[in-house]
Amino acid sequence: MSLHKNPTLKEAVLHLPQKEKDKLLVRLVGKDKMLMKQLHYQLLEDQIDLEQRIETLKNTLTELFADSRTTLKNIPIYSHYKTLQALLRQASGLINEHEKVTKDKFSELECRIYILKEAFERYPRLFEKSAIHTASKLQEYTKSRVKTTVNKFDKLHEDFQFDLREDMEKLLTFAGDHALI
Repeated sequence: MSLHKNPTLKEAVLHLPQKEKDKLLVRLVGKDKMLMKQLHYQLLEDQIDLEQRIETLKNTLTELFADSRTTLKNIPIYSHYKTLQALLRQASGLINEHEKVTKDKFSELECRIYILKEAFERYPRLFEKSAIHTASKLQEYTKSRVKTTVNKFDKLHEDFQFDLREDMEKLLTFAGDHALI
């Protein structure tokens, strides 16, 4: 049950003694891992830590794509479509977590563009038309990722857009050529 749906409970919590509220807060925060990460970032980290988080995320994404070379080839077969979609989902999950914790829109978008560009450059044949059902699933997933990335790019400040424009144009050219827009 949400606290917003129960205003009497909300009022009761707000009228608790400060010491009691502090105990409850610490217990509740301990039960939600994402909230713990967000609070840790907000309360204990600074700009240097953000830069380190961004660098770690970029390295992790680079390693994901490097590790995929052994299991994923640019050959349009069932398992490669499935593996690439799983790779993109995993990478997107890492980026989603980074954004939820840091609220840094620029690095989020930069990493989203990176994973799409990597997929397009390394595995272009997997985005060609195919009668295989997993190919269409991969392409639908990629379409939604491209759409999300374009929307986030459009909302970004024009100075930041300038920094990402070249990569974004490459991404959109490939997506347009392969009917992913």
